[in-house]
Amino acid sequence: MTLLLRINSSSRQTGSHSTAIADHFEASYRRKHPDCRVITRNVADGSIPIIGQKTIEGFYTEPASMTADLKEATALSDKLIAELQEADTLLIAAPIYNFAVPAALKAWIDQIVRVGHTFSFDGNSFQGLAKTRRAVVISAYGAEGYLDGQPFAAANFVQPYLKFLLSFLGVEDIRFIAVQGTVADPEKVSASLLAARQECDLAA
Repeated sequence: MTLLLRINSSSRQTGSHSTAIADHFEASYRRKHPDCRVITRNVADGSIPIIGQKTIEGFYTEPASMTADLKEATALSDKLIAELQEADTLLIAAPIYNFAVPAALKAWIDQIVRVGHTFSFDGNSFQGLAKTRRAVVISAYGAEGYLDGQPFAAANFVQPYLKFLLSFLGVEDIRFIAVQGTVADPEKVSASLLAARQECDLAA
């Protein structure tokens, strides 16, 4: 039985293109893996807070020295990391907000990037410890021209950031599926969505 861990980060409860394409990917994945499990995290619902002082302290405290309040402060991180480590495929739906990932997605990232759990450092080099080996990132862009080789590529901090981050954690197979020009005329949007759905069918 495979596990798909899905992270939705759009603040739009309706009308989100990244969520819609992630829905299509999940449906394709379920068809190919009928016995799969799916865990969905809608991180924009406020369920994952920005990490605070106690959480950071807990991240750098040896297990034997963890107090009750530090354990409580890191309990959510423990749970989110356990989900990631169990997943066969990580699906991230990430619209671009002001050239970068949504703050809600960054909050999730800050909870799962944790020394001794998802990466290690021996004093000289880092080693990714994530057991998930495959990630699919679905991004939606209001304008066109954000992808490699296009005029506005330098303003796209979503793909380079997530590619580096996931590689840092040890994810080996990373695929990006993009929908551009979501505020363009309906025909262009439809064509972009169709192409993205076709990519999902191949990647699922």
